Amino acid sequence: MSTYPSLAPFIIKRPWLTKLLTPVANWYSNAAGYRQLGLRADDLICEEDERVIKALKRLPPKEAYDRVYRLRRAFQCSCTHKLLPKEEWTKDSEDVPYLQPLIDQIHAEEKEKDALDSMTVIRSH
Repeated sequence: MSTYPSLAPFIIKRPWLTKLLTPVANWYSNAAGYRQLGLRADDLICEEDERVIKALKRLPPKEAYDRVYRLRRAFQCSCTHKLLPKEEWTKDSEDVPYLQPLIDQIHAEEKEKDALDSMTVIRSH
């Protein structure tokens, strides 16, 4: 579960609404500017939450390395006030969630653990 409210499930259940809002979502993602720095949307998730820290530890080594590389490259671009060359911008097809599924998995595990911890046993005689 995300840490923010989302209309995505409501929109995805209605194909006509998905078709209507997809161009707007693509425009917004491009206008946000993170792709011009070579970042992916999940690179923007705040690392202060404990679930995010756990999810980062679960990343495969290659994905963790790529994430650090993207963040350092974006920081360098920010310091020099320059964008990457257009051929190095993150493409729509590359901007797929890699961290949010792990965060959702950790949230589900915590929820399951809480349910099991609060379970009461009723003995029948």
